[in-house]
Amino acid sequence: FDNLSRAGSDQNLAWIGAQHPSSLDFRGGDVRDSDLVTAAVRGVDAVLHLAAQVAVTTSLADPLGDFAINLTGTLHVLEAVRRGAPEATVVFASTNKVYGELEDLDRAVTEDQPLDFRTPYGCSKGAADQYVHDYGRSFGLRTVVLRQSCIYGRHQNGSEDQGWVAHFVHSILAGRPLTIYGDGHQVRDLLDARDLCRLYELAVEPGGPAAGQVFNVGGGPSNARDLLQVIAAIEDASGRKAEYEFAEVRPGDQRRYVSDLASVTSALNWRPEIDVDAGLADMIAWARSVVVT
Repeated sequence: FDNLSRAGSDQNLAWIGAQHPSSLDFRGGDVRDSDLVTAAVRGVDAVLHLAAQVAVTTSLADPLGDFAINLTGTLHVLEAVRRGAPEATVVFASTNKVYGELEDLDRAVTEDQPLDFRTPYGCSKGAADQYVHDYGRSFGLRTVVLRQSCIYGRHQNGSEDQGWVAHFVHSILAGRPLTIYGDGHQVRDLLDARDLCRLYELAVEPGGPAAGQVFNVGGGPSNARDLLQVIAAIEDASGRKAEYEFAEVRPGDQRRYVSDLASVTSALNWRPEIDVDAGLADMIAWARSVVVT
């Protein structure tokens, strides 16, 4: 179920269909349309809710549109599950932005970190995060909230507003200059999408320990890098030289965010298996096949 608004979504859909021709039942639609959501969800065993407006910059330009997708859309999903598939597990892709800017925090972030919604995007995703969690408490739904850090990998078509690792990879391969907002020493823990997929599989297991839980999810301290380190790694793996310039820090950008994985590891025996260098090399190999370099 997707409206295919994201650049590259139609190509990814075609690839999935080619890989799994007998397993894919695609339904075009938008989470803002409650009737379509209700029809898509009725009777399912699990819902992976990743539909969202994903950019802080877009939320600042259009707060009402951001709210309609991220919060109202999420309520449509939750109500559809409550009324039409109450035994289904709902896994929600939340964000590290629910913790705010985290000024001067130099440790890995646990789930006990106080919430501090900043920017319309942080507010809409944060409110959706809390609604998903509370539908588990108030209505007995099997909900799981994954507060995701920086996700990257094959088939990602990123921009400088979201999916920045993919944006860096595609831009460097194509010889396009980059703009770095801030000094380039902002730190994120990077998680390969294949590791994230393993986690989603664990989270939807019927009767599993994930139900009712909120987990911080990322690459963890061993996969934490700053932006300039990621650029250098892409240069080394690709043999291309990056061109970039610096600009002012953007609203809502965290100086440092690294996930503490103790909770998700304890509950689901999950931890990242793909280190950043290997993941970037794999992503570059894929990107070379789709980008004219």
